[in-house]
Amino acid sequence: MVEFDRLTQPSREQQILSMAHPSGHAAPNRRSLARQNRALRAARRGRGAKMAARLAVVAAAAAGIAGFSAAHKTVTITVDGASREVTTFAGSVEGVLAQEHIAYTERDLVAPALEAPVPRSGQIVIRTARQMDLVIDGQPRTVWTTAATVDEVLADLGVRSDEAQLSVSRRAAIERLVGAVDVSTPKALSVTVDGVVMDTYSNAPSVRQVLVELGVILGEHDQVSPGLDEIPEPGQQIVIERAITASGTEVVAIPFETVEKEDPTLAKGAKKIETPGVAGQRVITYRTKTAGGVEVSREKVLEAVTAQPVTQVVLIGTKTAPVAPEVNIDVDPGSAQGIAKQMMLDSYGWGDDQFACLVSLWNRESGWRVNAANRSSGAYGIPQALPGSKMASAGSDWQTNPATQIKWGLGYISGRYSTPCGAWGAFQSKGWY
Repeated sequence: MVEFDRLTQPSREQQILSMAHPSGHAAPNRRSLARQNRALRAARRGRGAKMAARLAVVAAAAAGIAGFSAAHKTVTITVDGASREVTTFAGSVEGVLAQEHIAYTERDLVAPALEAPVPRSGQIVIRTARQMDLVIDGQPRTVWTTAATVDEVLADLGVRSDEAQLSVSRRAAIERLVGAVDVSTPKALSVTVDGVVMDTYSNAPSVRQVLVELGVILGEHDQVSPGLDEIPEPGQQIVIERAITASGTEVVAIPFETVEKEDPTLAKGAKKIETPGVAGQRVITYRTKTAGGVEVSREKVLEAVTAQPVTQVVLIGTKTAPVAPEVNIDVDPGSAQGIAKQMMLDSYGWGDDQFACLVSLWNRESGWRVNAANRSSGAYGIPQALPGSKMASAGSDWQTNPATQIKWGLGYISGRYSTPCGAWGAFQSKGWY
C-alpha cells in the first residue's frame, strides 16, 4: 500500500512546487523561495519518520513470529502403551498433562518427572498404578504397582520369580490378572519315610506336591505330618508313618542320590536344581505271625524294585562376582552405611566383600542421601527407586527413613541380582541397575 500511494499521489515536494508556481511562469521572489525550502525539508523529515515507523512494525511482527515458533512444541504422550501426539506451549511435563486433561495419582509413574521441562525427545510416558493381590507362601499381600508383568512385581518385592512356583505365567500382564496370584518360594525341606531321610529343595505350594515331586507313594492309611494340604515352611521336616496292612506287603521308598555340578553362569556359591531327585520304590512281602493281635515275628518272603530312583543334580555357581573399588568399610554404626552393613549381615549373610560393592553402587547412585531425587527420571532415595513410592512396600516412612529405603533396596538387589556385587557388575556394564 505504501508503494501504491507513492505512485498515484503527487509527492509533498511536487505539491509545494505547484503551489509556488501555479501557472508554471511566475518566478518566485527571495522570501517565497525560503518558505519553499523550509516546506521541502519538513516534508522530507515527515516521510523519513513514517518509513521508520513502518520498519519498526515489520520488525516487531517478525520477532513475534520467531517467539511463537520457539514456544510451540510437538509432544508424544504414551499412557499405558497408547500414544497420541499433541502440540503445546507448556513449559513443563505437568503443564502438558494439565492442558490435555490427563489424570494421574501419586502412585502412577510419570517420566520425565512432573516438574521437569518438556523433554527434547518430545516423549512423555505414564504408567498407571494398579492394585495386585498376592499370596506368598500362604500370606496374603496387596500391593500397588506400575510394573507391566508379574515378574517385575516380584523383583520389586525381592522374590526371584525364576525359582518360585506361580499360579500364572511369570510374564503375565498385570492388567489381565483375575484374582490373587499364588507364589511359592523355594525352601530347604527334610522328608522322612520308611526310616530314610531325604533332604530336598522345593518350591512346591503344598506338602502333597513335595511328596509327588519326590516320588513318594502313600498308602490309604499312611499318616503324614504336617498335613498334605499344608504349606511347607523353610527347614520343615515332613514325616510319613506307614500303616502295616494285613496282606503282609510293604512299599518302601528308595532314596535318590544327589550330585553337584559346577556352573560358570551362576554366581559363586549360588545353588540351583537342574534335575529334581525322585525316590524309587520297592515292594517287600512278609510272612508274619501275630499273637493276640500283636506281631511277634516277621519273615521276608519277596522283595522287588518297582521303580528306580532318579539322581538329583544340583548346579553350584562358580562365576566370580565383580570386585568393587577399594572403599572404606569401617563405618559409623548409626550412619546409613552402618545400618546397611548390619542389615546385610543379619538378613542375607553378606560380608565385607558384598558391602564394598554396595558402597560403590550407592555412592554412584545417590551418595547415600535419603532425599536424593533425580528430576529427569523421578528416581528417589538411597537406592534410587523408580518411582520412589515403590519403597512404600517396606514402610510408610520411605521418604525420610534410611532404614526403610535400605531394606527395600537390599530386597530389590537380592531378587534381581542375587548379591550387591552382581548389581555392581550390572551397573558397570549398563550404567544403571
